[in-house]
Amino acid sequence: MGYELRVERQAPLSFAELANVLGRAGFEFRGSPESGEVLARHGEGVHAVAVWDGALSGAPGSDWQVAQLARVSGLLGARLVGEDGESYAIRDGVVEQTGDQAAYEFGRLEEILAAGPAAWRA
Repeated sequence: MGYELRVERQAPLSFAELANVLGRAGFEFRGSPESGEVLARHGEGVHAVAVWDGALSGAPGSDWQVAQLARVSGLLGARLVGEDGESYAIRDGVVEQTGDQAAYEFGRLEEILAAGPAAWRA
């Protein structure tokens, strides 16, 4: 598994709330209330964005997946947090990462979503 991002918030997240938000925002869910995957469409394909196991997390392999995770966390009133404590969010239409030492902009949300889930290259 790659670098993990977690959706965190003060109030516990229930599956019913997750399902409601996902449905209204155009995401899909495959699995059961105990565990499953959050999916997003791009073109004709469906791509995994996050894993649900009582908590929501993801191991993105593209800017598109980071953007989708940031969308979901924002819709849930939550924060998207990385393993090293950095935060990911959408601010003024820009997907960004902020931490103690530096900030990084992935780019404009609509451009990232339009580009799709092309994997990062090593």
